Amino acid sequence: MSAGLLGLCLALAAAPQQVVFVPGRHFTLAWTHSIEKVRWEEDYEVSGPPARLLASAARIKGSAAGMEPPPDARLRGGWYHYTPTERSPRRLPLTRSEFTADFELCVNGRCQPMGHWLPSDGNVTEMTACERAASR
Repeated sequence: MSAGLLGLCLALAAAPQQVVFVPGRHFTLAWTHSIEKVRWEEDYEVSGPPARLLASAARIKGSAAGMEPPPDARLRGGWYHYTPTERSPRRLPLTRSEFTADFELCVNGRCQPMGHWLPSDGNVTEMTACERAASR
């Protein structure tokens, strides 16, 4: 019996039964703050089985009012690098508003709006680690 394929599962909170699978073990979730226009990036790894999400690194491109980097952040190359305090979130609820730019999901070094995989309903999208059965 072969192990399944690890990756991310994306689902709208309003329709959790409709899941989109994004294969891979390393992802970057990125977004730009809607008011301060400061970019944030968080790196995640998917391990398992069972599938588990691990936050490995994070960075902020500068700082602004109400968006100060954590105390352990170190400035390198214009980015404040730090280790996330929530290391193994079970799920990430992502609020996707029609009034702001969509989150970006980077897979294998290629970043695309999250809408490339799952269109937004203007509400919350759930991101979790998951395993898809291997095809025979």
